[in-house]
Amino acid sequence: MGKHGTILVVDDNAAILTALRYCLEGTFERIITLDRPDDILKTMAQERIDLVLLDMNYTLGVNSGQEGLLWLRTIRKHHAEVPVVLLTAYAEVSLAVRGLKSGAADFITKPWDNDDLVRKLKDVMELQEEIVTLDELEGDHIRRAIDRCHGNLSKASEMLGITRQTLYNKMKRLN
Repeated sequence: MGKHGTILVVDDNAAILTALRYCLEGTFERIITLDRPDDILKTMAQERIDLVLLDMNYTLGVNSGQEGLLWLRTIRKHHAEVPVVLLTAYAEVSLAVRGLKSGAADFITKPWDNDDLVRKLKDVMELQEEIVTLDELEGDHIRRAIDRCHGNLSKASEMLGITRQTLYNKMKRLN
């Protein structure tokens, strides 16, 4: 299998960013690194990001993971389709559980094992690739119904159990 898309790595430690860049360069087509989380949303608005690897702590002396959980929720709110993997040196089971309940795809502890890290990130990416959105599923279903009815929209809407106007509206959304 070829390289996966673009990963955004966010950590306040430059040495960690460098190590992750080297570790992940054979796995991802692009690796974007940020040393502060304040630029996450701006970067995600400008770039197509397929996965975020997010540190949990950014303030010196604070290791509660609350900053990471806040940024996780922010990313999920604005980019729900992008999986987020949490990364922390202060691993507690309760923190991992809170992260996963808040929508994290996985949780990795520092120091990490390179092979394990790459395997987990690949697993997250492959799982993401298998997911089809409801809109895509509905669009395919509508197209098949219209094909089966040889383009007759009245018959297709009847087959789908919706009004002709609803079918028109759905078709407009698909284009």
